[in-house]
Amino acid sequence: MSTTEPSIFTRIVSREIPASIVAETDRLIAFHDIAPKAPVHVLVVPKTPEYTNVADLAVGDPALLAELVTLAQQIANEHGGQFRLIFNTGEKAGQTVFHVHAHILIGDLGEDPRADFQ
Repeated sequence: MSTTEPSIFTRIVSREIPASIVAETDRLIAFHDIAPKAPVHVLVVPKTPEYTNVADLAVGDPALLAELVTLAQQIANEHGGQFRLIFNTGEKAGQTVFHVHAHILIGDLGEDPRADFQ
């Protein structure tokens, strides 16, 4: 993808592409993922395309990162409060859209999420 070409998320923010929006603020938009990996799979995306990944966002606008996490918690609270919040950073880590975004995964994923970290 060319750096001058808007990402799919930029196009969703500008309403060029439809999305099932679940929440929106002045600086963030949240919508259902079109290829869900959990019973509830929502993406939270800053409206600015300035940051490509969470590390860039943390350095460039930590307040926006805090807003993103707060919105993720609010969305999760509507579904019982327990969730995974995932940021893929880099192609080898599974990032396919280079416009920072968080995945909120809610519900049974058919695995013990602690298994890999014990």
